[in-house]
Amino acid sequence: MSYWSFFLTVFKVSAITFGGGYTIVPVLKDEFCNKRQCLTEDEMLDIVALGQAAPGPIAISVAFLLGYKLKGRGGALLGVLAGILPPMITISVLYVFYEAFASNFWVRAALRGMSGAIAAVMLLAVFSMARQVLKKHKIFTMILLVGAFVLAWFTTINTAVLILSFALIGILVFSWKDQEEGGHKS
Repeated sequence: MSYWSFFLTVFKVSAITFGGGYTIVPVLKDEFCNKRQCLTEDEMLDIVALGQAAPGPIAISVAFLLGYKLKGRGGALLGVLAGILPPMITISVLYVFYEAFASNFWVRAALRGMSGAIAAVMLLAVFSMARQVLKKHKIFTMILLVGAFVLAWFTTINTAVLILSFALIGILVFSWKDQEEGGHKS
């Protein structure tokens, strides 16, 4: 995949994906894992996990990490540019016409209609990631998944603290489990 092809792919996905950072994840996965077959689903899952752990918008973090994985430092820069240009252009145009759009019945109705589709795409991403995560170490992974969900849903724990805590638990549990199975790979 050339730099230009990578840039155009991320730019296109960023331009057509509405609803926030998590809605872009399944579209990027489809582009890079299924259509272009540049990444495995496990690699994409790792990129999404790292992107979630980083501060800032997940869409930009994932675009950065995809670029770095596929094209090195230049790809990381292109990923960020391709990820931010479409919303930046759209927001700039919308700002100019904000008053007309804000009170327009048709625009409000379209946005309300889009919200259901956006929620569905986000759920699709969640279920797809969960299915991929549960392929290995099913029992431990399910315990971690349910534990993280319960803590996130019923407490006010900071998301970063939750993710880092479960990363530490994952290191402890899975390094012990891998050693039991004959050693771990670095």
